[in-house]
Amino acid sequence: MQKIYWILVMIFGFGAILQAQELNVKLTINSDQIQTTDKSVFEQMQENLNQLVNTRKWTNSKFSTNELIQGTILITLKQFNPDDNTYKGEIQLTSTRPVYNSTYNTPMCNFRDAEFDFTYIRGESLEFSENNLTNNLVATVAFYVYVLIGFDFDSYSLNGGKSYFEKALAIANSSQTLSATGWVPFGNTRNRYALALALTEESSSAFHSLWYNYHRKGLDEMADNEVRGRIGVVKSVSDLQSIYKARPSSVLLTFFGDTKLTELLDIYTSATSEEKDEAYKILSEIYPTRKSFLSKLKK
Repeated sequence: MQKIYWILVMIFGFGAILQAQELNVKLTINSDQIQTTDKSVFEQMQENLNQLVNTRKWTNSKFSTNELIQGTILITLKQFNPDDNTYKGEIQLTSTRPVYNSTYNTPMCNFRDAEFDFTYIRGESLEFSENNLTNNLVATVAFYVYVLIGFDFDSYSLNGGKSYFEKALAIANSSQTLSATGWVPFGNTRNRYALALALTEESSSAFHSLWYNYHRKGLDEMADNEVRGRIGVVKSVSDLQSIYKARPSSVLLTFFGDTKLTELLDIYTSATSEEKDEAYKILSEIYPTRKSFLSKLKK
């Protein structure tokens, strides 16, 4: 068997055993709101973007098939101007990663960006070059690819996603010349620039520590020792409170809430009454508009 393995490696290269790409992301274009009888342009756009996301080499790491980052990117088109081929819409991304020694996949990202406009001409090449950003559709998709990769790597090793968040910030800075929404510094506190800046600021080091501890010292411990794993998650909630007190308007708090609150409530079903009460107190302060949802902790 070992001999056959090495024959395969010599014939096909290590790529036969390890994947060249890192992602298994389903990118979908929703054009239901665009009035046109010819949908082929959207089908081509979707096909080309899927090819960009899933076949390009985004990192220097090797991934086996079961290690690929799983996710979705949904681009919803809301307006189209045929005079200049411009589109307006929104983009939403999700991703998951497996929890150690279990069949459970934990959500890693659930983010919606409502400030998205771009120009696209049928047949246009959709290729990404870090040094030559001319297309906001490509720039935005590449930006979020690096965000997805960054959060995934950050969950396995402390600050493991740093270089990918920095690449996302570089795209945000370079995209200032595109005159497109979503990249304006110090504008919308939840736009792409704000997210990239928050992920790379020194003041956000506590969030990166929380993200790592929540996954590696919390979720990944649960299969071997549920109590120890839950304690790791409980500590992360306490750390979240410290982040809130330091920067209550941080986009990272919103990101965490959108991505993790449902999972947190599931984890807390086996927590003690004291742990549940403390979690409700902390989380309802950070997310006051979700008190009704969080009230499940008190049952």
